[in-house]
Amino acid sequence: MATTNERLAESGREAALADDYGLTAEPSWREVDWPRHLRRAQLGAVTVNFVALGDARAEAMPVVFVHGLSGQWQNWLENLPFAALSRRVAAPDLPGFGRSPLPAGGELSIPFYASVVARLCDHLGFERYVVCGNSMGGLIAAQLALDQPQRVRGLVLVSPAGVSSATVRALPVVVAGSAIRLVGVYGRRFHGAVARRPRARALGLGLVAKHPERLAPDLAFEGLIKGAGKPGFEPALRATLGYDLRDRLGEIEAPALVVWGADDRVIPVRDAEVWKSRLRRCELVILPDTGHVAQLERPRTFNRLLASFLEQVDTGA
Repeated sequence: MATTNERLAESGREAALADDYGLTAEPSWREVDWPRHLRRAQLGAVTVNFVALGDARAEAMPVVFVHGLSGQWQNWLENLPFAALSRRVAAPDLPGFGRSPLPAGGELSIPFYASVVARLCDHLGFERYVVCGNSMGGLIAAQLALDQPQRVRGLVLVSPAGVSSATVRALPVVVAGSAIRLVGVYGRRFHGAVARRPRARALGLGLVAKHPERLAPDLAFEGLIKGAGKPGFEPALRATLGYDLRDRLGEIEAPALVVWGADDRVIPVRDAEVWKSRLRRCELVILPDTGHVAQLERPRTFNRLLASFLEQVDTGA
């Protein structure tokens, strides 16, 4: 019988051979009545905008999705409807991003963001849960697993920050984040034209996605461009750069699935081996011809990997 890692890797290889880049996952996010699922919560002194869906009666482990720098909950548009078929799911706009206001004082940190996600899970009644994070969101997820080891039962990390971003080799993160921010400002003014033109998408999102011109225009805007240019960008960038959890990764007890694009231009794929070697229980899948946002670039592949991992968490395998 194939090992878990072999099954996950084979799933990734099959999907890559089918070349599913940019193909919409099922069920389609375009068929969801998103306003019906949007919520706001007052979590102490912090106001958080979030989306929540799924059957409250489902016994499967809930999942909370955490976006990265210059992101918003829509970074998970292609994944939320799929995950919600079998469980409760939620995705917040972190303070300073999306429609969540920047906290008073404007100071942000990775532990603060982890505490916000934990408080949101309290608000939703998630006693135990899986955390899925991309980029900065992956670093937040790892911090939360350290802070709440009895509650975080699994980690899904998509190109997580925390290795190169903890050293002086952080320039690609800064450049990519700044580029997305500028695209967001431009996109709010001319978003229709930018989204419709493949060359404009390639120019604005080329550091983030491997083939932005192959992403659907509405997904490029809703999932990437729309979340940029928010007041949390600079303080969150400062909070991420230099924050080093590498020596603590071995303390994380929860199993982890790490997914990385082989052509990630924001956080180098070589960082994946650090996560693989330092986490106690880690499955690593590297997707070929994929950039920094695998969950949006190859949602069908990603959702299959996610489903396989969540099944293991649900059964305690």
